Amino acid sequence: MQYNFKELAEFYKHALLNDVLPFWEKHSIDWEQGGYFTCLDRQGKVYDTDKFIWLQNRQVWTFSMLYNQLEKRENWLKIASNGANFLAQHGRDADGNWYFALTREGKPLVQPYNMFSDCFAAMAFSQYALASGEEWAKDVAMQAYNNVLRRQDNPKGKYTKTYPGTRPMKSLAVPMILANLTLEMEWLLPTETLENVLTATVQEVMSDFLDKERGLMFENVAPDGSHIDCFEGRLINPGHGIEAMWFIMEIARRRNDTQTINQAVDVVLNILNFAWDSEYGGLYYFMDADGHPPQQLEWDQKLWWVHLESLVALAMGVKHSSAVGNRLTEREACREWYHKIHDYAWSHFADPECGEWFGYLNRRGEVLLNLKGGKWKGCFHVPRALYLCWQQFEALGAN
Repeated sequence: MQYNFKELAEFYKHALLNDVLPFWEKHSIDWEQGGYFTCLDRQGKVYDTDKFIWLQNRQVWTFSMLYNQLEKRENWLKIASNGANFLAQHGRDADGNWYFALTREGKPLVQPYNMFSDCFAAMAFSQYALASGEEWAKDVAMQAYNNVLRRQDNPKGKYTKTYPGTRPMKSLAVPMILANLTLEMEWLLPTETLENVLTATVQEVMSDFLDKERGLMFENVAPDGSHIDCFEGRLINPGHGIEAMWFIMEIARRRNDTQTINQAVDVVLNILNFAWDSEYGGLYYFMDADGHPPQQLEWDQKLWWVHLESLVALAMGVKHSSAVGNRLTEREACREWYHKIHDYAWSHFADPECGEWFGYLNRRGEVLLNLKGGKWKGCFHVPRALYLCWQQFEALGAN
């Protein structure tokens, strides 16, 4: 089915404001202890009260971002404050590192075993500081961001399981999230720091992790960017690769760098062609670059966030290639892929009966876990993607 841009903008606006956000506003706020419940069943009933730092910070970010960029709704700021105050009080250890998980009341459960909790804390408190005007929130954001810069070469620190020196590797997750995080922190960073980090991350992603012959983004490479023939070295994570490419498009757009935008669009299209399940539809979760059996037993599941990040990247691809005007073939390919993934995602993940999206499908596209939130799925990928697609299509419809 084909849609026009104005219809799509209205569709995403309605889904965000009248379906997804109300689900989280109604079911996830822990007004008694602070923070949010993320383990919600299909109807929104809480089935576990542990609080995972990634998801707590992501929800602070979501409601703060919408308050900043969409509408100054007092309820959104109140929800963001409920999480920010809880996290500021309970989220870090004595050295300022962010835990992975807490009990409902805020007691530490899981140690700060990698830097990604710090990444999402920096994102959250940057947006919350902008929304609330609280100086202390700026300090929290900058402390978390500096933690990320300090830990980027050794993200897990003392918690890493690999033996040092035998098979050194670096992960795409680090530069891709640092690129996005640095854009989020733009208003708090000196211009030189901002531009230096953005330049370095774009260079690393597009040179070391991109296999230019295959046009695919590898999840792990050797420190010099070469490939390693092992499970981790052959791993393709389609969702990560595509999400990284829209981060790169955003940076390139700021710099009027049409060459990098076009290169990123090419990579998105290559990944989609590689990762689409031609038998059952949808995008695989993990793949082996050489076609060997993947290490991850869940490799053939279809996940909500992979499809959402693809919709964002394709909407941006249509918009950016339309703007530069010299890549009409790719613009049409982005439109075709967009409609294909839109139809799959909205017919399989969305739950019009109870609201929000299912997160996990089996290969055939059947609901695997009857939940709307858990340890990894919270109030982030769905609302962010709906908001971004709405904005892209609204801009396209106005042209």
